[in-house]
Amino acid sequence: MAFHGDLPSKTIFSLTIEGKSASIRGMGITTSQQIAKYYEQYSNTEITFTKDIIRATNLDPRQIFIKCNGGQWPCIINSTSFQTAKVVVGTKSGAYSLLSAEETPLINLRFCFNPPDSDVLMFQIPAKVAGIGAYNNSADLAVVTLTFTQRPPDDLIDIIGQLLDANQNAIRRRTERIALTEDNRRKLSIPKEETVVLIQNVPRHCILRELSFGGAKIILLGLSQFLTGKEGVLRIEFSEPAEVVSIPGIIESADAIEGRKDVCALNIVFKEDALPLSYKLHVNSFLTTVKKTQVSASDQLAMQKEQQAKLLEQQKKVAEARAANAAKNAAAQQAAEAQAAANAAARQQALAMQQQQANS
Repeated sequence: MAFHGDLPSKTIFSLTIEGKSASIRGMGITTSQQIAKYYEQYSNTEITFTKDIIRATNLDPRQIFIKCNGGQWPCIINSTSFQTAKVVVGTKSGAYSLLSAEETPLINLRFCFNPPDSDVLMFQIPAKVAGIGAYNNSADLAVVTLTFTQRPPDDLIDIIGQLLDANQNAIRRRTERIALTEDNRRKLSIPKEETVVLIQNVPRHCILRELSFGGAKIILLGLSQFLTGKEGVLRIEFSEPAEVVSIPGIIESADAIEGRKDVCALNIVFKEDALPLSYKLHVNSFLTTVKKTQVSASDQLAMQKEQQAKLLEQQKKVAEARAANAAKNAAAQQAAEAQAAANAAARQQALAMQQQQANS
Protein backbone atom coordinates (compact mmCIF):
# COMPACT_ATOMS: atom_id res chain seq x y z
CA MET A 1 0.00 0.00 0.00
CA ALA A 2 1.50 3.33 -1.02
CA PHE A 3 1.19 6.74 0.61
CA HIS A 4 1.64 10.09 -1.10
CA GLY A 5 2.58 13.06 1.07
CA ASP A 6 2.30 13.09 4.85
CA LEU A 7 0.45 10.41 6.73
CA PRO A 8 -3.03 11.62 7.69
CA SER A 9 -3.82 12.08 11.35
CA LYS A 10 -5.59 8.73 11.45
CA THR A 11 -4.54 6.06 9.01
CA ILE A 12 -5.01 2.30 9.06
CA PHE A 13 -2.47 0.45 6.97
CA SER A 14 -0.55 -2.77 6.71
CA LEU A 15 2.93 -3.31 5.34
CA THR A 16 3.81 -6.41 3.35
CA ILE A 17 7.35 -7.59 2.64
CA GLU A 18 8.96 -10.70 1.26
CA GLY A 19 11.30 -12.86 3.29
CA LYS A 20 12.54 -12.19 6.78
CA SER A 21 11.80 -8.85 8.43
CA ALA A 22 14.27 -6.67 10.25
CA SER A 23 14.15 -6.31 13.99
CA ILE A 24 12.79 -2.95 15.06
CA ARG A 25 14.50 -3.04 18.41
CA GLY A 26 18.26 -2.92 18.31
CA MET A 27 18.52 -0.79 15.15
CA GLY A 28 19.64 2.20 17.19
CA ILE A 29 19.20 3.93 20.52
CA THR A 30 16.05 6.01 20.61
CA THR A 31 16.24 9.13 22.75
CA SER A 32 13.43 10.41 24.95
CA GLN A 33 13.12 13.40 22.60
CA GLN A 34 12.59 11.07 19.64
CA ILE A 35 9.99 9.04 21.54
CA ALA A 36 8.16 12.26 22.41
CA LYS A 37 8.27 13.20 18.72
CA TYR A 38 6.86 9.79 17.72
CA TYR A 39 4.03 10.16 20.22
CA GLU A 40 3.11 13.65 19.07
CA GLN A 41 3.43 12.96 15.35
CA TYR A 42 1.78 9.53 15.17
CA SER A 43 -0.58 9.66 18.14
CA ASN A 44 -3.69 8.66 16.17
CA THR A 45 -2.06 6.67 13.36
CA GLU A 46 -3.20 3.06 13.52
CA ILE A 47 -1.32 0.03 12.23
CA THR A 48 -2.77 -3.40 11.50
CA PHE A 49 -0.80 -6.40 12.71
CA THR A 50 -0.29 -8.45 9.57
CA LYS A 51 2.11 -11.38 9.62
CA ASP A 52 4.87 -9.15 8.30
CA ILE A 53 4.29 -6.47 10.93
CA ILE A 54 4.29 -9.16 13.61
CA ARG A 55 7.67 -10.43 12.35
CA ALA A 56 9.09 -6.93 12.06
CA THR A 57 8.08 -5.95 15.60
CA ASN A 58 8.84 -9.39 17.09
CA LEU A 59 5.36 -9.43 18.59
CA ASP A 60 4.46 -12.73 20.26
CA PRO A 61 0.75 -13.10 19.41
CA ARG A 62 0.40 -16.11 21.74
CA GLN A 63 1.16 -13.88 24.73
CA ILE A 64 -1.46 -11.15 24.14
CA PHE A 65 -4.04 -11.16 26.93
CA ILE A 66 -7.00 -9.23 28.30
CA LYS A 67 -6.58 -9.01 32.08
CA CYS A 68 -9.31 -8.06 34.52
CA ASN A 69 -10.48 -8.91 38.05
CA GLY A 70 -7.54 -11.23 38.65
CA GLY A 71 -8.17 -13.28 35.49
CA GLN A 72 -6.76 -13.21 31.99
CA TRP A 73 -8.04 -14.31 28.57
CA PRO A 74 -6.11 -14.70 25.30
CA CYS A 75 -7.08 -12.47 22.42
CA ILE A 76 -5.90 -11.57 18.94
CA ILE A 77 -4.42 -8.10 18.56
CA ASN A 78 -5.84 -6.68 15.35
CA SER A 79 -4.47 -3.14 15.35
CA THR A 80 -3.20 -0.41 17.61
CA SER A 81 -2.32 3.25 17.81
CA PHE A 82 -0.99 5.21 20.77
CA GLN A 83 -4.58 5.93 21.84
CA THR A 84 -6.61 2.83 21.03
CA ALA A 85 -6.34 -0.86 20.16
CA LYS A 86 -8.64 -3.39 18.54
CA VAL A 87 -8.67 -7.01 19.69
CA VAL A 88 -10.59 -10.02 18.45
CA VAL A 89 -12.20 -12.48 20.89
CA GLY A 90 -14.54 -15.44 20.56
CA THR A 91 -18.19 -14.68 21.26
CA LYS A 92 -18.42 -17.72 23.51
CA SER A 93 -15.36 -16.87 25.57
CA GLY A 94 -15.19 -15.46 29.07
CA ALA A 95 -13.48 -12.38 27.67
CA TYR A 96 -16.51 -11.59 25.50
CA SER A 97 -18.89 -11.96 28.43
CA LEU A 98 -16.76 -9.59 30.47
CA LEU A 99 -16.19 -7.01 27.72
CA SER A 100 -19.79 -6.94 26.52
CA ALA A 101 -21.26 -6.43 30.00
CA GLU A 102 -23.33 -3.29 30.54
CA GLU A 103 -20.86 -1.96 33.10
CA THR A 104 -17.40 -3.05 32.01
CA PRO A 105 -14.68 -2.77 34.66
CA LEU A 106 -11.27 -1.28 33.88
CA ILE A 107 -9.13 -3.80 32.04
CA ASN A 108 -5.48 -4.18 31.05
CA LEU A 109 -4.21 -5.16 27.62
CA ARG A 110 -0.95 -7.08 27.85
CA PHE A 111 1.59 -6.83 25.02
CA CYS A 112 4.54 -9.17 24.58
CA PHE A 113 7.52 -8.74 22.26
CA ASN A 114 10.27 -11.30 21.89
CA PRO A 115 13.28 -9.74 20.09
CA PRO A 116 16.03 -12.22 19.20
CA ASP A 117 18.86 -10.10 20.59
CA SER A 118 17.43 -9.14 24.00
CA ASP A 119 15.09 -10.23 26.79
CA VAL A 120 11.36 -10.70 26.38
CA LEU A 121 9.52 -7.40 26.69
CA MET A 122 6.09 -7.44 28.37
CA PHE A 123 3.91 -4.59 29.61
CA GLN A 124 0.26 -3.80 30.33
CA ILE A 125 -1.79 -0.80 29.26
CA PRO A 126 -4.93 0.18 31.22
CA ALA A 127 -7.93 0.58 28.93
CA LYS A 128 -11.69 0.74 28.77
CA VAL A 129 -14.14 -0.66 26.22
CA ALA A 130 -15.18 1.90 23.63
CA GLY A 131 -17.14 -0.39 21.32
CA ILE A 132 -17.83 -3.99 20.35
CA GLY A 133 -19.15 -5.57 17.18
CA ALA A 134 -19.01 -8.59 14.89
CA TYR A 135 -15.68 -9.33 13.22
CA ASN A 136 -16.15 -9.59 9.44
CA ASN A 137 -19.82 -10.45 9.98
CA SER A 138 -18.84 -13.55 11.92
CA ALA A 139 -21.18 -14.90 14.58
CA ASP A 140 -18.26 -16.56 16.37
CA LEU A 141 -15.82 -13.64 16.55
CA ALA A 142 -16.15 -10.10 17.84
CA VAL A 143 -13.84 -7.10 17.49
CA VAL A 144 -13.49 -4.96 20.62
CA THR A 145 -12.25 -1.38 20.46
CA LEU A 146 -10.28 -0.38 23.56
CA THR A 147 -9.35 3.17 24.53
CA PHE A 148 -6.17 3.52 26.56
CA THR A 149 -6.67 5.45 29.78
CA GLN A 150 -3.04 6.54 29.95
CA ARG A 151 -0.10 7.05 27.63
CA PRO A 152 1.37 3.70 26.56
CA PRO A 153 4.90 2.73 27.62
CA ASP A 154 7.85 4.21 25.75
CA ASP A 155 8.73 0.75 24.43
CA LEU A 156 5.49 0.53 22.45
CA ILE A 157 5.88 4.09 21.19
CA ASP A 158 9.44 3.28 20.10
CA ILE A 159 8.54 0.05 18.30
CA ILE A 160 5.49 1.40 16.48
CA GLY A 161 7.06 4.83 15.98
CA GLN A 162 10.04 3.41 14.11
CA LEU A 163 7.72 1.55 11.74
CA LEU A 164 5.64 4.64 11.01
CA ASP A 165 8.68 6.89 10.73
CA ALA A 166 10.40 4.57 8.24
CA ASN A 167 7.28 4.44 6.10
CA GLN A 168 6.80 8.18 6.13
CA ASN A 169 10.45 9.00 5.41
CA ALA A 170 10.39 6.54 2.52
CA ILE A 171 8.14 9.12 0.88
CA ARG A 172 9.55 12.38 2.27
CA ARG A 173 13.20 11.50 1.72
CA ARG A 174 12.79 9.22 -1.26
CA THR A 175 15.54 10.81 -3.37
CA GLU A 176 18.10 11.38 -0.59
CA ARG A 177 21.06 9.18 -1.57
CA ILE A 178 23.68 7.48 0.58
CA ALA A 179 27.17 7.04 -0.87
CA LEU A 180 28.24 3.50 -0.01
CA THR A 181 31.66 4.19 1.44
CA GLU A 182 33.17 1.47 3.59
CA ASP A 183 32.12 3.35 6.73
CA ASN A 184 28.56 3.90 5.52
CA ARG A 185 28.19 0.24 4.51
CA ARG A 186 29.26 -0.78 8.00
CA LYS A 187 26.68 1.54 9.56
CA LEU A 188 24.01 0.17 7.23
CA SER A 189 25.02 -3.42 8.14
CA ILE A 190 25.90 -4.18 4.51
CA PRO A 191 28.97 -6.47 4.74
CA LYS A 192 30.14 -6.17 1.13
CA GLU A 193 29.65 -4.00 -1.92
CA GLU A 194 29.42 -6.93 -4.35
CA THR A 195 25.90 -8.18 -4.99
CA VAL A 196 23.57 -9.51 -7.70
CA VAL A 197 20.92 -7.83 -9.83
CA LEU A 198 18.42 -9.87 -11.86
CA ILE A 199 17.78 -8.20 -15.22
CA GLN A 200 14.94 -9.91 -17.06
CA ASN A 201 15.45 -12.86 -14.67
CA VAL A 202 19.14 -13.17 -15.60
CA PRO A 203 21.47 -12.76 -12.58
CA ARG A 204 24.30 -10.26 -13.11
CA HIS A 205 27.10 -9.53 -10.66
CA CYS A 206 27.40 -5.85 -9.77
CA ILE A 207 28.85 -3.36 -7.27
CA LEU A 208 26.73 -1.12 -5.06
CA ARG A 209 27.61 2.57 -5.22
CA GLU A 210 24.61 4.49 -3.86
CA LEU A 211 21.32 3.71 -2.11
CA SER A 212 18.16 5.62 -1.27
CA PHE A 213 14.54 4.89 -0.45
CA GLY A 214 13.76 5.46 -4.11
CA GLY A 215 16.55 3.68 -5.92
CA ALA A 216 20.17 2.64 -6.26
CA LYS A 217 23.25 3.19 -8.37
CA ILE A 218 25.23 0.09 -9.34
CA ILE A 219 28.21 -0.73 -11.55
CA LEU A 220 28.23 -3.81 -13.81
CA LEU A 221 29.64 -5.27 -17.02
CA GLY A 222 27.41 -4.67 -20.01
CA LEU A 223 26.53 -2.34 -22.84
CA SER A 224 24.51 0.64 -21.62
CA GLN A 225 22.31 0.96 -24.71
CA PHE A 226 20.78 -2.48 -24.12
CA LEU A 227 19.91 -1.98 -20.43
CA THR A 228 17.88 1.24 -20.16
CA GLY A 229 14.19 0.63 -19.48
CA LYS A 230 14.63 -2.98 -18.45
CA GLU A 231 13.04 -4.39 -15.27
CA GLY A 232 15.36 -5.66 -12.57
CA VAL A 233 15.47 -7.00 -9.04
CA LEU A 234 18.34 -5.83 -6.85
CA ARG A 235 19.43 -8.12 -4.03
CA ILE A 236 21.06 -6.55 -0.98
CA GLU A 237 22.58 -8.52 1.87
CA PHE A 238 22.35 -7.20 5.43
CA SER A 239 24.20 -8.64 8.40
CA GLU A 240 22.11 -7.30 11.32
CA PRO A 241 19.78 -9.06 11.18
CA ALA A 242 21.14 -11.55 8.64
CA GLU A 243 18.89 -11.33 5.59
CA VAL A 244 18.85 -10.71 1.87
CA VAL A 245 16.19 -8.32 0.57
CA SER A 246 15.02 -8.32 -3.03
CA ILE A 247 13.86 -4.98 -4.40
CA PRO A 248 12.15 -4.77 -7.81
CA GLY A 249 12.63 -1.71 -9.97
CA ILE A 250 13.20 -0.21 -13.41
CA ILE A 251 16.58 0.74 -14.91
CA GLU A 252 16.02 4.46 -15.49
CA SER A 253 19.39 5.16 -17.10
CA ALA A 254 22.61 3.37 -18.02
CA ASP A 255 25.78 5.37 -18.60
CA ALA A 256 29.05 4.00 -19.94
CA ILE A 257 32.07 4.40 -17.66
CA GLU A 258 34.69 6.69 -19.21
CA GLY A 259 37.48 4.60 -20.69
CA ARG A 260 35.53 1.33 -20.33
CA LYS A 261 32.91 0.68 -22.98
CA ASP A 262 32.08 -2.69 -21.42
CA VAL A 263 31.30 -1.26 -17.96
CA CYS A 264 28.32 0.95 -17.16
CA ALA A 265 26.65 2.69 -14.21
CA LEU A 266 22.96 1.89 -13.80
CA ASN A 267 20.42 4.05 -11.99
CA ILE A 268 17.59 1.86 -10.73
CA VAL A 269 14.27 3.34 -9.61
CA PHE A 270 12.58 1.07 -7.05
CA LYS A 271 8.88 0.23 -7.25
CA GLU A 272 7.43 2.13 -4.32
CA ASP A 273 4.64 -0.34 -3.57
CA ALA A 274 7.10 -3.27 -3.45
CA LEU A 275 9.79 -1.73 -1.26
CA PRO A 276 10.56 -4.16 1.61
CA LEU A 277 9.90 -2.86 5.11
CA SER A 278 13.23 -4.21 6.35
CA TYR A 279 15.04 -2.12 3.71
CA LYS A 280 13.09 0.99 4.76
CA LEU A 281 14.12 0.41 8.38
CA HIS A 282 17.83 0.14 7.54
CA VAL A 283 17.85 3.27 5.38
CA ASN A 284 15.71 5.22 7.83
CA SER A 285 17.96 4.28 10.74
CA PHE A 286 20.96 5.59 8.84
CA LEU A 287 19.31 8.83 7.72
CA THR A 288 17.79 9.66 11.11
CA THR A 289 20.68 8.67 13.38
CA VAL A 290 24.01 8.27 11.59
CA LYS A 291 23.55 11.11 9.15
CA LYS A 292 22.12 13.32 11.88
CA THR A 293 25.28 12.67 13.89
CA GLN A 294 27.39 13.53 10.86
CA VAL A 295 25.44 16.75 10.38
CA SER A 296 25.87 17.55 14.07
CA ALA A 297 29.62 17.04 13.71
CA SER A 298 29.62 19.37 10.70
CA ASP A 299 27.63 21.92 12.67
CA GLN A 300 30.13 21.68 15.53
CA LEU A 301 33.02 22.22 13.11
CA ALA A 302 31.24 25.22 11.61
CA MET A 303 30.64 26.61 15.11
CA GLN A 304 34.31 26.14 15.97
CA LYS A 305 35.34 27.98 12.81
CA GLU A 306 32.86 30.75 13.61
CA GLN A 307 34.20 31.04 17.16
CA GLN A 308 37.78 31.14 15.87
CA ALA A 309 36.82 33.88 13.42
CA LYS A 310 35.18 35.87 16.22
CA LEU A 311 38.25 35.39 18.41
CA LEU A 312 40.54 36.59 15.61
CA GLU A 313 38.26 39.59 15.07
CA GLN A 314 38.36 40.43 18.79
CA GLN A 315 42.15 40.06 18.84
CA LYS A 316 42.38 42.32 15.80
CA LYS A 317 40.21 44.96 17.47
CA VAL A 318 42.31 44.76 20.66
CA ALA A 319 45.52 45.11 18.63
CA GLU A 320 44.07 48.08 16.72
CA ALA A 321 42.96 49.71 19.97
CA ARG A 322 46.41 49.20 21.50
CA ALA A 323 48.08 50.62 18.38
CA ALA A 324 45.77 53.64 18.41
CA ASN A 325 46.41 54.17 22.12
CA ALA A 326 50.17 53.88 21.58
CA ALA A 327 50.02 56.40 18.72
CA LYS A 328 47.96 58.73 20.89
CA ASN A 329 50.46 58.45 23.74
CA ALA A 330 53.36 59.04 21.35
CA ALA A 331 51.67 62.11 19.94
CA ALA A 332 50.97 63.41 23.45
CA GLN A 333 54.60 62.82 24.45
CA GLN A 334 55.82 64.66 21.34
CA ALA A 335 53.48 67.54 22.11
CA ALA A 336 54.73 67.65 25.69
CA GLU A 337 58.34 67.63 24.57
CA ALA A 338 57.62 70.40 22.06
CA GLN A 339 55.92 72.45 24.76
CA ALA A 340 58.86 71.90 27.13
CA ALA A 341 61.29 73.03 24.40
CA ALA A 342 59.16 76.11 23.73
CA ASN A 343 59.06 76.93 27.45
CA ALA A 344 62.84 76.54 27.70
CA ALA A 345 63.35 78.85 24.71
CA ALA A 346 61.01 81.42 26.25
CA ARG A 347 62.91 81.32 29.54
CA GLN A 348 66.20 81.68 27.70
CA GLN A 349 64.87 84.66 25.81
CA ALA A 350 63.59 86.27 29.03
CA LEU A 351 67.04 85.86 30.71
CA ALA A 352 68.73 87.39 27.70
CA MET A 353 66.44 90.43 27.86
CA GLN A 354 67.09 90.83 31.58
CA GLN A 355 70.87 90.71 30.97
CA GLN A 356 70.65 93.43 28.33
CA GLN A 357 68.65 95.67 30.65
CA ALA A 358 71.19 95.14 33.41
CA ASN A 359 74.13 96.10 31.16
CA SER A 360 72.42 99.26 30.02
